[in-house]
Amino acid sequence: MGLLSAACLSLAVWLWLTLAQGMFWRTDVRLPPRSAPARWPSVAIVVPARDEAEVLPCSLPSLLAQDYPGEAEVILVDDGSTDGTAALALRLAREYPGLPLSVVSPGDPDPGWTGKLWALRHGIAVARTCHPTEPDYLLLTDADIAHEPDSLRELVGAATSAGLDLVSQMARLRVASFWERLVVPAFVYFFAQLYPFRRVNRPTGRTAAAAGGCVLLRTGAAVRAGVPDSIRQAVIDDVSLARAVQRSGGRIWLGLAERVDSVRPYPALADLWRMVSRSAYAQLRHQPLLLAGTVAGLVLVYLVPPVALFAGLAAGRPGTAWAGGLAWLLMAGTYLPMLRYYRQSALLAPLLPLTALLYLLMTVDSAVQHYRGRGAAWKGRTYARPSDA
Repeated sequence: MGLLSAACLSLAVWLWLTLAQGMFWRTDVRLPPRSAPARWPSVAIVVPARDEAEVLPCSLPSLLAQDYPGEAEVILVDDGSTDGTAALALRLAREYPGLPLSVVSPGDPDPGWTGKLWALRHGIAVARTCHPTEPDYLLLTDADIAHEPDSLRELVGAATSAGLDLVSQMARLRVASFWERLVVPAFVYFFAQLYPFRRVNRPTGRTAAAAGGCVLLRTGAAVRAGVPDSIRQAVIDDVSLARAVQRSGGRIWLGLAERVDSVRPYPALADLWRMVSRSAYAQLRHQPLLLAGTVAGLVLVYLVPPVALFAGLAAGRPGTAWAGGLAWLLMAGTYLPMLRYYRQSALLAPLLPLTALLYLLMTVDSAVQHYRGRGAAWKGRTYARPSDA
């Protein structure tokens, strides 16, 4: 394929993405209209935690301080931590009195389970069996997620007002270091491109996704979907959870958060690299053909436009330069809303091809690590592909 043809094809793809991919680039999908229910349902907040002593002081007090009118409790599941996570959680509960806190441990995962889902399974079981009545809702949130005091109230209000079985918010990730500014907004942008929020939120839609850091799940819907047991092998657990709930007839909703933030730092490129590469190949179902297609797609959509623009200008080929330049302009223009959401400079928008190249390399590295037996590794655990588990 000649460079002109590739540039024209890339431009056509960008026109389609901009106009026909569920308006993925818009960042105005926030919690739906909500009102206070006649009776506030009970909620169990389940927090899986493995070696989270670094971030727990910034996140757990925000859960204990939830201003929720109904009955609520926090269950922290210490998943084999070696850094004193459990003891720290109990100390924080004494220093920041609020919602009651229980700290439990599930032991090592059974074969075929990923660690986070094993911890969630144990936490959900405790929530459902250790009280006279099981909670109406489960808030599944990560140990690095901080919530504003009204977060739980707003989530429950949205779920009850709209009749939703699952409400998930994409927490605002930290953007402080140079590499976080370059990589993090693009992470959410790419996720929305794969799973346009508006399509996820259609009552009759087939697109399913969630953001694992903040998921409010109706307990009855979890039982009907058989989760987490039905997705016990999933490395991409949030998307798998949403699919299971949707397939069982539940209504799901996904949007961007305003008052839910990740406090986990990724100061160096290596930190972000590990975060992405640990699950990128799992997202492709460990299929070499999907990997090849993804690499080719990233090259065509993100790398061809700047190459075509500069090569066309250098070679005196205006058609190639125009096609590449327009595709690059659409790319940068659709990225601007996400940069504004993250309060970042618009000057980062033209750098999206560079960020896409980094993601391409992370995805390839994810596959390489998988075939070396180190794929889907996280905090000392390496997970086999589902068919090998």
